[in-house]
Amino acid sequence: MASNTSTPIRIGIVGYGNLGRGVEAAIRKNPDMKLTGIYTRRDPSRVEALDPATRVLTMESLLDHKGQIDVLVLCGGSKDDLPRQAPELAAHFNVVDSFDTHARIPEHFAKVDAAARAGETTALISAGWDPGMFSINRVMGEALLPDGATYTFWGHGLSQGHSDAIRRVPGVAGGVQYTVPVPEAVEKVRSGLRPELSTREKHTRECFVVLEAGADADAVRQAIVNMPHYFDQYDTTVTFITAEELKRDHGAMPHGGFVIRSGNTSDDSKQVIEYRLQLDSNPEFTAAVLVAYARAVHRMHQLGQHGCKTVFDVAPGMLSPKSPEELRSALL
Repeated sequence: MASNTSTPIRIGIVGYGNLGRGVEAAIRKNPDMKLTGIYTRRDPSRVEALDPATRVLTMESLLDHKGQIDVLVLCGGSKDDLPRQAPELAAHFNVVDSFDTHARIPEHFAKVDAAARAGETTALISAGWDPGMFSINRVMGEALLPDGATYTFWGHGLSQGHSDAIRRVPGVAGGVQYTVPVPEAVEKVRSGLRPELSTREKHTRECFVVLEAGADADAVRQAIVNMPHYFDQYDTTVTFITAEELKRDHGAMPHGGFVIRSGNTSDDSKQVIEYRLQLDSNPEFTAAVLVAYARAVHRMHQLGQHGCKTVFDVAPGMLSPKSPEELRSALL
């Protein structure tokens, strides 16, 4: 596993929304990689890449480039795109995705694993920050402090799924939702008390909503705060704003959060482990994680490690462009 920038890893991007643009930006930060093309379901002539020289191609042309791409980074959504695309493409290419429907990860893994083993490719699913970086830190915390409790807090950050949910409420012309950790809950966990916390005690939700003309504000508010699976288990505030305020004040996609493990190594010794992310751009950071794991997937494939993998299966050194010798000298 030597560092080698003379033969860059050839990356293809499938899908070009916020995440796809983030992957393109991340590749530009990694000199051992090159972008071979963006593959889209849209008319390629209507897609503007960050680099005008980047090839934008149709999804239908993807199989024509088999053997010309080392890893495909799949940038579609977890609801409809990735469950179909990942198994289909893993039969022909090495792939990385950010599938984040936690309850369906085992099912998704099984389908992608079968396709990758049949095609003798290497695939990695559910890379990002949660699942992904947070998952690794939950495992590390439990392994190091078996007598303990793990807590995950998300935010302060914009939730894309919850924002989409409020935009589907009748009478809503636009809106965003922020997930906010309850400070008192975070401090209790950091103190090592190991509190038992309900969903409502851990996070609040803040919604900023633009009403359609003539919409009943109170009806919209009630529809949001009582929405099952999204808001009914949380203390939720709804603030009505103008379309101009929405565009001006809520156009960014910040996010982040904490994974905290508190436990005891003996009766008298209390230990707390904390991992924190503070992100200006959720999709750009997720993209950066995908690109690092694309490097690992390429290396694992070269070693003949076929089938589906997760972040739990990848040694940290595989993510780095540095050689093992460089890592031992500089970072160990």
